[in-house]
Amino acid sequence: MLGQIIQFTIDTLSLGSLYALMALGLVIVYGILKLVNFAYGELIMVTGYTLFLLNASPLPWLFMAVCAIFMAIFVGISTELIAFRPVRAKSVTAVLITSFAFSTLLQNAALLFISPRTRQVPLPDIFSESIELAGVITPIRNIITIVCAVLLLIIFALLLKKTVLGIALRAAASEFRMARMLGVPANLVISLAFAISGLFAGIVGILWLGRIGVVVPTIGLEPLLIAFIATVIGGMRSLQGAVLGGYLLAFIDVSLSYSLHQDLLQFRDAFTFSFVILLLVIKPEGLIKGPATGQRT
Repeated sequence: MLGQIIQFTIDTLSLGSLYALMALGLVIVYGILKLVNFAYGELIMVTGYTLFLLNASPLPWLFMAVCAIFMAIFVGISTELIAFRPVRAKSVTAVLITSFAFSTLLQNAALLFISPRTRQVPLPDIFSESIELAGVITPIRNIITIVCAVLLLIIFALLLKKTVLGIALRAAASEFRMARMLGVPANLVISLAFAISGLFAGIVGILWLGRIGVVVPTIGLEPLLIAFIATVIGGMRSLQGAVLGGYLLAFIDVSLSYSLHQDLLQFRDAFTFSFVILLLVIKPEGLIKGPATGQRT
């Protein structure tokens, strides 16, 4: 019984850590622009294909992983420059369409220049090894995911509270137009938000690939959907809500995996969405209400 509780806790925390980082990367941009970046999932795809392409090089894996994360940051900033900045002063519809278009462009680039087929990504042995904790055997990648998430969340919290850029990010998320009037450089803050979002996506990409081991052009669709659901649960304008929503969504998923009969596991997503709908009926604004919505431009 104790072993099952420990295993359940580790599974929930590891999956929740992934979901929380995904949601946080999405809500960072939403908090400022009040728009969902639908090209966010493609940053994970970029991370995977960077690892795949660098596999032929003699570089050590850790260096390849760092390069993949930096590529995700670069593409994240490029998303802001190409898809958002030229049209963000226009209608919401224009920005959403451009975001979808950029997402489709990245997917088709992978299809055209790399391959539509599943490709294996290089991973160190540690991602396939297991460790025994309190009598429970669990994959080391679960522990790595939990540790990475805790460190990133602590560093990000300190960044927001202790640095000038963090204060500027919080001010822009609370009231963007007023922040600009007070001298906060709007373009710099928005680019910083996309860079941080890309950083989270790159790290999530490494951890996500550590679980599945392969990359395809559509790999970003599931993480995007998970991130969006988690932010809706926690509160679209709340960074703390995004993290809470990620862990809560993982708790629901893992609970259903443990409790449902084998014949019903194929309907797990349906049960998950039912819980999400019920939660939103009770708390339509999400679990944690963020700052009041300000202007985008």
